[in-house]
Amino acid sequence: MARRTYFVTGTDTEVGKSIVSASILRKAADLSLRTVAMKPVASGCEQTPDGLKNEDALLLMEHMTEVLPYEQVNPIALEPAIAPHVAAQQAGRKLSAQRMVGLARGLMMKPADLMLIEGAGGWRVPLNDRETYARLPAELGLGVIIVVPLRLGCINHALLTAEAIRHDGLTVAGWVANRPDETVMSCEEETLDFLKGHMGAPCLGVLPWLANLDINALAAELDIAPLTGISPQI
Repeated sequence: MARRTYFVTGTDTEVGKSIVSASILRKAADLSLRTVAMKPVASGCEQTPDGLKNEDALLLMEHMTEVLPYEQVNPIALEPAIAPHVAAQQAGRKLSAQRMVGLARGLMMKPADLMLIEGAGGWRVPLNDRETYARLPAELGLGVIIVVPLRLGCINHALLTAEAIRHDGLTVAGWVANRPDETVMSCEEETLDFLKGHMGAPCLGVLPWLANLDINALAAELDIAPLTGISPQI
């Protein structure tokens, strides 16, 4: 059974959750840890000869250590690149937290040291008219990793996300600051200092923008000891 499992959320969509997740997986592999990951629901999938595939799920598969079939990593693949609940409606399907919890529990039974479950968008993304994605980590009692994009407004979004997670009875296990594009925000250092003083959780790293994605280079910028209990020197 996976010894440590975390849910990865963002303050919004397009903040780099998959890149951060892949970098954490790569860092854990460098520490000789066995890793698995899943993205239960993915919209914006492409048709391939082997069915619908999502580039974020494929990125997770590339950097986790254990070999799993695509369907276990991304069991609910939706083609339109829109909100998951709307994409599901258009596909004639219905999303439910209960089903996703069952899928996640199944993967959590796999032998691994670290497991990541990547969400979609932010903390309150709806699954249906009654449930949001937050129900999944709440039902499983998971620690949450927040991905914070370094851009104007990120302090407010980050603090509100952390507040909502704690309101739901969960722990913010850590957060990662990510530069989602080449633009350097004004007063970046001051923003980082404020977040480090007010998030109430460890900063796991600050990831630079790379024109050519290099997960190994990004992993080198992370300290995941708060997640694994393993010192980076080991």
